[in-house]
Amino acid sequence: MQEWRWMTAADLGRAIGAGAIDPVTLTDVYLDAIDAHEHRDRIYARVTHTRAKAEATAAAERAKTGFRRGPLDGVPVSWKDLFDTAGIATEAGTALMKGRIPDRDALVLQNATAAGLVCLGKTHLSEIAFSGLGLNPITATPPCVNDPDAVPGGSSSGAAASVAFGLAAAGIGSDTGGSVRIPSAWNDLVGLKTTHGLLPLDGAVALCETFDTVGPLCRSVEDANLLLSVLGGNKPADLAGVSLDGVRLMILDTVALDDVRLEPMAGFEAAVARMRTAGAQIETHSFAAMNDALGLAGILYGADSYGQWRDRVEAHPEKMFPQILERVRGGKSVSGADYVAGWHQLRDIRKAYAEATAGYDAVIMPSSPILPPNAERLLTDDAYYKTENLLALRNTRIGNLMGTCAITLPTGTRSCGIMFNGPANGETALMRLCAAAEAVLSGCGV
Repeated sequence: MQEWRWMTAADLGRAIGAGAIDPVTLTDVYLDAIDAHEHRDRIYARVTHTRAKAEATAAAERAKTGFRRGPLDGVPVSWKDLFDTAGIATEAGTALMKGRIPDRDALVLQNATAAGLVCLGKTHLSEIAFSGLGLNPITATPPCVNDPDAVPGGSSSGAAASVAFGLAAAGIGSDTGGSVRIPSAWNDLVGLKTTHGLLPLDGAVALCETFDTVGPLCRSVEDANLLLSVLGGNKPADLAGVSLDGVRLMILDTVALDDVRLEPMAGFEAAVARMRTAGAQIETHSFAAMNDALGLAGILYGADSYGQWRDRVEAHPEKMFPQILERVRGGKSVSGADYVAGWHQLRDIRKAYAEATAGYDAVIMPSSPILPPNAERLLTDDAYYKTENLLALRNTRIGNLMGTCAITLPTGTRSCGIMFNGPANGETALMRLCAAAEAVLSGCGV
């Protein structure tokens, strides 16, 4: 039964439907593995044993009577500790919210529960979700599956670790500047950043409401597709008959390829070569205005995050990790006029970007320019922390700034992902494209 921990969520769901796996036994396997794991307290902030067992029991009864609620009914998943859970603490990785207990579930969790998913518990994250690294000395820093001395990526750090270490079939995280995709890439997972506004944020602790999104970290594109359907209450995309033959992809060489380190570039180039062999038409183009968009990030993210967190932060700044405190206070000096002007400029850039990329099925780039940095050095070297954090977030933040959807896939090179950016609200087409790319990159397709 231990092999169940490494199956995709979709395969687990099929096995439950076929009567080969009992949801109660499956949930017990995960809960026992969590409780016995050496990194339990670094990955899970809270394990919801009672809720998980009750939900699994209900799923088992539905499976026996033929009334399953969907393809993932009975599949156990983890939740980033910024999604509200009724009667269970939700603290967003910060002492500023210690002991906060909401009285209702976040809306996406309500949707997942209605579809029969089993809630295993709440996973650790970067403090207030404001870092791409996953380092959190305030609560806990989860491990990276590929390097015990490195950070796992953030801010959905525990979500990624829960899946990578076989302690959840999938993790639900949030992505404001890369927080689903970076930990997915560094832990060899599939990560989906949804279009802003596609999935509801009700009951999710906000970082930047104008950029926050919800998305899954999982083992396959099929899993991401089914989880998106569950979280949004919509039908999944049809992934049958997909192929890369004739697909048009654009490599963005403005900013996205600058200072990419050896391993991520090697992984990216090898992935591009395999997709070309499979029939994809891949061209390289620039988009000069991307520099301007990235230059606006400090204003837009800073003002929004400081507006969200100002009162809590200024009441108890001593409770925060200094690097996160400095980042959130960066929005203190942004004027209202600069913020409004910044959004006007960004909307113009988004329009130009959509026009420049309209002829392509996706824009591709390395998911992260760097490998997971050393955790101990991040704690002791301020300059190193700032450099690595900004580099980690640089490529993923392009999708947030441009308002697109995006998926990171493993390349076969450890901790190195390749990212596909589709148009806003283009999740269905992007899912089909990435299912074809996944087959090629995993060696299962041509």
